Amino acid sequence: MARIVMKFGGTSMAGTERIRRVANIVRAQAARGDQVAVVVSAMAGETDRLVNFCREANPLYDPAEYDVVVASGEQVTSGLLALTLQALGCKSRSWLGWQLPIHTIEAHAKARVESIDAEALVASMEAGEIAVIPGFQGLSEDNRVTTLGRGGSDTSAVAVAAAIKADRCDIYTDVDGVYTTDPRIVAKAKKQKAVTYEEMLELASVGAKVLQTRSVGLAMKEGVRVQVLSSFIGEGAPPADDLPGTMIVSDEEMDELVEKGLMERQLVTGIAHDKNEAKIILTRVPDRPGAVANIFEPLAAASINVDMIIQNVGRDKGETDVTFTVPQSDLARAQALLEDRRDAIGFNRIITDSKIAKISVVGVGMKSHAGVASTMFRALSDRGINIQAISTSEIKISVMIDEDETELAVRVLHTAYGLDAVS
Repeated sequence: MARIVMKFGGTSMAGTERIRRVANIVRAQAARGDQVAVVVSAMAGETDRLVNFCREANPLYDPAEYDVVVASGEQVTSGLLALTLQALGCKSRSWLGWQLPIHTIEAHAKARVESIDAEALVASMEAGEIAVIPGFQGLSEDNRVTTLGRGGSDTSAVAVAAAIKADRCDIYTDVDGVYTTDPRIVAKAKKQKAVTYEEMLELASVGAKVLQTRSVGLAMKEGVRVQVLSSFIGEGAPPADDLPGTMIVSDEEMDELVEKGLMERQLVTGIAHDKNEAKIILTRVPDRPGAVANIFEPLAAASINVDMIIQNVGRDKGETDVTFTVPQSDLARAQALLEDRRDAIGFNRIITDSKIAKISVVGVGMKSHAGVASTMFRALSDRGINIQAISTSEIKISVMIDEDETELAVRVLHTAYGLDAVS
């Protein structure tokens, strides 16, 4: 008997028919004798609808009241799933975030899970009851409802799995696993049997939409084994134990899989792309100590994340150009902040470009193999794709290119690293 957390996203919960499909998947898992907790998202599009209500009610809305409104979407789906499971003959009940409770810290609308009181939940599961928990929500130190930010249900599921010491956390989505790249761009993309936490964290941070970045970081910290698989399977399909997706595991478990011949050691695990970044160039910035700090300190204070950074070679006049990227949604705010500090920074012009894309190659094999970067640069060069900026980590290389060349770059690199599936 295992203890399993199952998480279903908004597309899986979009309407009563899909909720009934989810209920059958959950029932099949519980029928194996497993203790099961289910974490659910709001119906697809519901959170956006609730956010718009808040904006219409008061453009300068109170974040605490905003959380009360947007948390209701998951409350509806948790109750509906519990009702549907009961109709199928299962013992089930819903547990709202404040009933466990799920304790959170930090600001409303972007709270972080601090701890979960899981004693009553575990007792209920041991008594054979299927627990249904709304994702995305918790309870603040002053007993107000909080939300974890968009995509927070993944984090809720991993946090619950850690709290109840689950054997596995299954994240059901509209894809059946983690692929070497987006199958909609590359038809020959391959589903991975397993990837490491570190690789998944990098993939999630550079544009792969399978898992939320915070959930992967929490899984790595707490040692929660995560499996990604699809909820869109036919009636009577076997449960997750017999229909595996992609496991997200530790380096040690990955080594064991390789030793057993269940996995091949790969140089590159995946290629991700992200069109949601914008480029900012500040021209003729004084080339002196402290100049770059004057640029990035106000952006950091405004919680605007800066990604790629290039400082050009200084000019004869003691000036340089500084190029960096920010999320597209923060471009206008970043531009306004920098304009306000023009005199303090000392730049001449701001040049912006939102028609860019970031292409990233990720793989733990980079730690011990040379030539990964040169393969990337040569493959792009051969197809006439210009690189505007580069950033690296121990297991990732990212380049900035023109947005119109995104799909071509992904396909070229997928082939260059030998990731194409054999027909």
